[in-house]
Amino acid sequence: MDTISNMLISIKNALAVGKDTVEIPFSKLKLEIAKLLKREGFIKDYKINQPYNLIIELKYQGKKPTIIGLQRLSKPGRRLYVKNKEIPLVLGGLGSVIISTPKGVMTGKEAKKKGLGGELICKIW
Repeated sequence: MDTISNMLISIKNALAVGKDTVEIPFSKLKLEIAKLLKREGFIKDYKINQPYNLIIELKYQGKKPTIIGLQRLSKPGRRLYVKNKEIPLVLGGLGSVIISTPKGVMTGKEAKKKGLGGELICKIW
């Protein structure tokens, strides 16, 4: 099973019905993705709840969700790797691409600045 896809779909479904929070099973990679989503302003906050659940507080502008779309790029059956010059822009820079590099999980902009490539995890806009 692809746990990252499950996380993204859970967030997308919770936004579709207007929930304030979504609870997903914890993993270190999901925690790093949640940190990036908070830093980029797509979610309000996140916290780790015992026993090992990650609670993500979703963000809305009025009644409209901040996250318009999520897409998983690299899948277990088909991994996508890029060099730093091949990192894609999402909506001309309005969205973000999340990439797993040898130096950790970061946004595409950060990876370009550091000259790193890696595995494309997902894009968000």
